[in-house]
Amino acid sequence: MPAPPEPPRHLVVVDDDALFLRVFAANLAAGGFVPHCFDDAEAALAALRGGLAACACVVDLDMPRLDGLGFLRALKQQGIGLPVVFVTSHSSPMFEEQALDDGAVEFIDKARGPAIILRRLDLVTRPRAAAPPAGPTELAQGKLLLHCPSRRALWNGAEVRLSRTEFDLVLRLAAAAGRDVGYRQLYDVIKGEGFVAGTGEDGYRANVRAMIKRIRRKFEDIDPGFDALGTYPGFGYRWQKDD
Repeated sequence: MPAPPEPPRHLVVVDDDALFLRVFAANLAAGGFVPHCFDDAEAALAALRGGLAACACVVDLDMPRLDGLGFLRALKQQGIGLPVVFVTSHSSPMFEEQALDDGAVEFIDKARGPAIILRRLDLVTRPRAAAPPAGPTELAQGKLLLHCPSRRALWNGAEVRLSRTEFDLVLRLAAAAGRDVGYRQLYDVIKGEGFVAGTGEDGYRANVRAMIKRIRRKFEDIDPGFDALGTYPGFGYRWQKDD
């Protein structure tokens, strides 16, 4: 039997460049998305508050009145839990790290072209099967307990509210406790093996650093003395083995 058609994926797209917005919307529609376009971030925010349904927001970084980072923070403050993807000409790692640290799920340079942008949006928005990750049902390492089917993490008995991807990264690190895990190996957990990101061979490192920083912060909110996640500059990270 043929697979049932996928439901349309609606995107809120915000960019103050009218020409780019028009061309980009056409590319999105040709790629199977349903774009809802705004040239003003405050107007997009008002539409979402009014009930506009979407599976993700695609926003520029530098915009008048309310910029992309302000839009992302306003979404979080108002409890609108949509993933945010930045598509921007400001491709500096400084901007990328700030956006990812604030909670963006992806940061794409406009210069990468429509084919790459559409591919990354497809990966971000494609529904995932609800199957549990491969491996053990539970993993315990010192104060850490991971329940894999529910992706629930406990630290010293207190729940750590990790996103799906954050949980998978902690699982990858804890399963290799006592051994270094490289940036590329961790990025494979986020995007899949061999996925190309950022500028240059190591452009994915900012994504990994920002996500590790968020993970650390969530553990430190529960335990200010948390030190189980070590950094190995130039290589990656290690979950300390509890002997």
